[in-house]
Amino acid sequence: MKVLVVFDHPRRDSFAGAILDRFVGGLTAAGHAAEIADLHREGFDPVLPVADEPDWDDSRKVYSAAVLQEQARISRNEALAFVFPVWWWSFPAMTKGWIDRVWNNGWAYGDRKLPHSKALLIGTASGDEAGYKKRDYDSAMRTQLITGIMHYCGIPEAELHLLYDVMASAEVRERFLAEAERLGRSF
Repeated sequence: MKVLVVFDHPRRDSFAGAILDRFVGGLTAAGHAAEIADLHREGFDPVLPVADEPDWDDSRKVYSAAVLQEQARISRNEALAFVFPVWWWSFPAMTKGWIDRVWNNGWAYGDRKLPHSKALLIGTASGDEAGYKKRDYDSAMRTQLITGIMHYCGIPEAELHLLYDVMASAEVRERFLAEAERLGRSF
């Protein structure tokens, strides 16, 4: 299976970057082909210009060259994965802007949906699981990201996998690196 892995972190040498590497290693070990969209290193502009604003009267609107390039990259892959730090109980702004610009009306929602059947979202969270559960942050994230974006855009099998308390210790981080590789192998 060809998998587009969208990575969003300003530092490639971050813990999220290490999670990306282990996840992609697991994908490769399982026989999948991974294409990485490293939004920061590629200089993707997440700001939505008028040219890429949804046109509710024209579901076949042709968007900017930058958006068409990203849509082509998505289309040549069979599944999607995201690796990101959890900021304010969601994607970072770069990923949200990528979705806002690229997953547009008539292409990812509206009268046409994405053809992908599977998406995995892996978020690194500095807060612990008890804090997320106490305030229902994990449920809110699943509603927003899985139901509100993935399912809305036609991806029926979508999962949010949160790695909690990643700052706790080296042992916790090592456990999560192994988990990322397992997620790649079982994708």
